[in-house]
Amino acid sequence: MKLNNKGQALVEYLLIIAIISVVVVSLVKLLGGYLQDSMTKTSCKLIDKEYVEGSKPGEGTCQ
Repeated sequence: MKLNNKGQALVEYLLIIAIISVVVVSLVKLLGGYLQDSMTKTSCKLIDKEYVEGSKPGEGTCQ
């Protein structure tokens, strides 16, 4: 008796994609403020303004 393994492979790929998605979303949520601060620092330098650090990661501004 021959079994169809296509459905099993599809489920495995979907599980892998789901796990990778959860990891990526968690990393962005964890590091998002720091990434935003680094982008703000860079943009402040480009427009010749001073970066002012916020009270939380991601709240920095240019002045």
